[in-house]
Amino acid sequence: MADQHFDVVIVGAGLSGIGAAVHLQQKCAGKSYTILEGRDAIGGTWDLFRYPGIRSDSDMHTLGYEFKPWTKAKAIADGPSIRSYVRETADEHGITPHIRFGHKVISASWSSEAARWQVTAEQNGAQVTFTCSFLYMCSGYYKYDAGYTPDFEGMADFAGEIVHPQLWTEDVDYADKKVVVIGSGATAVTLVPELAKDANHVVMLQRSPTYMVSRPAKDGVANLLRAMLPDSWAYAFTRWKNIRLSSWFYKRSQAKPDKVKKNLLKMLSKHLKPGYDIDTHFTPSYGPWDQRLCLVPDADMFDAINNGSASIVTDHIQRFEEKGIRLQSGALLEADLVVTATGLDLQVFGGMALNVDGKDLESGELVNYKGLMYAG
Repeated sequence: MADQHFDVVIVGAGLSGIGAAVHLQQKCAGKSYTILEGRDAIGGTWDLFRYPGIRSDSDMHTLGYEFKPWTKAKAIADGPSIRSYVRETADEHGITPHIRFGHKVISASWSSEAARWQVTAEQNGAQVTFTCSFLYMCSGYYKYDAGYTPDFEGMADFAGEIVHPQLWTEDVDYADKKVVVIGSGATAVTLVPELAKDANHVVMLQRSPTYMVSRPAKDGVANLLRAMLPDSWAYAFTRWKNIRLSSWFYKRSQAKPDKVKKNLLKMLSKHLKPGYDIDTHFTPSYGPWDQRLCLVPDADMFDAINNGSASIVTDHIQRFEEKGIRLQSGALLEADLVVTATGLDLQVFGGMALNVDGKDLESGELVNYKGLMYAG
């Protein structure tokens, strides 16, 4: 197919891609653009992930768009609400007609002589070529095909089902079953309390603890302001407040890690029954914000631990067996279903091949500037 030229080609129709298009329309109204989306839907992560309880672990007043107030009561929003928010934004601003679905970008080549990019995408098995002056990558940082699952010994011997949250489908049955969730990050913390509602019992199996903090899913200040002020004013103030609070907390964690650690564990002890082994299961070896904190909205996971529907085991996996997971301590964790909340497969530039003036480039060899641009 002949080249189709645009001033800007945006790759990805998720939260970032739709936001980029709106800003482009508002600030560079005369520029032409198209959005190339490999899948058949708007929403990116929030359309792809369908595991039980899927939600943001950032408040929507800061994760959301500056130009579109988040008006729902819950600031820590569920996946379907965020997906609707992104799609509404695309429709309201006339972005949707600019999206070319089913266009998976496979390569991009820059020519200094022509001062333009040549972008190649696959559509229904055929290659389609576009050219542009500016290439805007909003394709995320992980592979959409599958998540990361370690190659645990004996997985083939396990008689139950093993599923990664990224590949969760509606037919995964966990009702009245013994479930083991491997991992202690944001995905695991989301899954455990939701699965615990219907499972026989859920165990969160972790190699080491993660810092966790609870906060209400609803932002009381935001909801109060929205009742008194126009949505745009209330949203702007809440956004300003939350960004500065997050920045202050991060700086405080770096300046006085021991004090912040003490306060975090003290807050945690208020959510768990007296005598719970916080040292083993909730006290990391690193300082606060050396790794990302896990958010537990409305203390839901702690409630599941307290009522006995969920528990935490801190140990290493020796191997899988027919009835469950054998730990290095020698104990056997019996399971009917194992959920590997073990992370994502990182992927730069959506996996596309990158070439500049005839030279193939490897992302690992490039210097990144402020998360926006690359050397060369």
